[in-house]
Amino acid sequence: MVTRVKQRMVISRLLQALPILVLATFIVFCLMQLIPGDVAVTLAGENASVERIAEIRQAYGLDQPFFVQYGQWLWQAASGDLGTALLSGEPVAQTIARTFPNTLLVAVYATLLSIVIGVPLGILAATRSGSKLDGGIMGAASLGVALPNFWFGMILVLFFALTLRWFPATGFVSPFEDFSQALWYATLPALALCTNGIAEVARQLRSSLVEIQSSQHVRTLHAKGLSPARILWLHGLKNVSVNLLTVVGLLFNKILAATVVVEAVFAIPGIGSSIVNAVLQGDFPVVQGAVLAMVVTVIVVNLLTDLLCTLLDPRINAS
Repeated sequence: MVTRVKQRMVISRLLQALPILVLATFIVFCLMQLIPGDVAVTLAGENASVERIAEIRQAYGLDQPFFVQYGQWLWQAASGDLGTALLSGEPVAQTIARTFPNTLLVAVYATLLSIVIGVPLGILAATRSGSKLDGGIMGAASLGVALPNFWFGMILVLFFALTLRWFPATGFVSPFEDFSQALWYATLPALALCTNGIAEVARQLRSSLVEIQSSQHVRTLHAKGLSPARILWLHGLKNVSVNLLTVVGLLFNKILAATVVVEAVFAIPGIGSSIVNAVLQGDFPVVQGAVLAMVVTVIVVNLLTDLLCTLLDPRINAS
């Protein structure tokens, strides 16, 4: 019975994600129409004749009504064809396949660092609630939230790359070519991205654990003679796991969006750099495809987070 409930829940969540995905594609397509400039003029050149511009507009379907263009683009995108880059002539799907793994590696690396460093800090602050150590950790967390990623990235480059020469200042290696080298190149960008993540994880975990420690349930466990460590690991962390998972899911999406700026600082050939370059050059098929890839990733991460939370918490299953 429980299995059927979970199966229905998974199918229901997948069906709910479909209209969100379609709406996201529509918003992406609309935003691309708002970019100033005429694509046909860009392709033909400023000195091209009116006949040549009209010919290009017809060839790319730009003379069709808005919803016809959107329908054709959506149909092609659903079949994996995101068009061709206007300037390089490379298929957009190939551009995404070449650059997106670099971005994902940095984003996943930063998220893992946020968890590995943020969780112990959150537990330490919660178990020393009200102490100077708690105040110090929360103060550092507030500072971490306020620090801009690009500014911290430049500080890391100045100290660890240019002064100590422990890490490269710029460049990248594809994880498919040499994974250990890719991690080495991704370390400073991931550290620049994880400052906000460490702070968010530590603050949220500390707040949830302090709330649970003051609950009647935990006071009863203390009265029964259970050690504070046992209560923390077997009851406290178990109860906050769903909240922590939700925070990590939102954090990954935030880090993924922030890679656009950090990739520019470290000259990483990721999808964020592709978007920036395509916007500057007016290459709208690349912008559409890259933004759509990031939107789909965010939707998939939210869906997985939702499913894991539902599977972890029996009360959500019951509802």
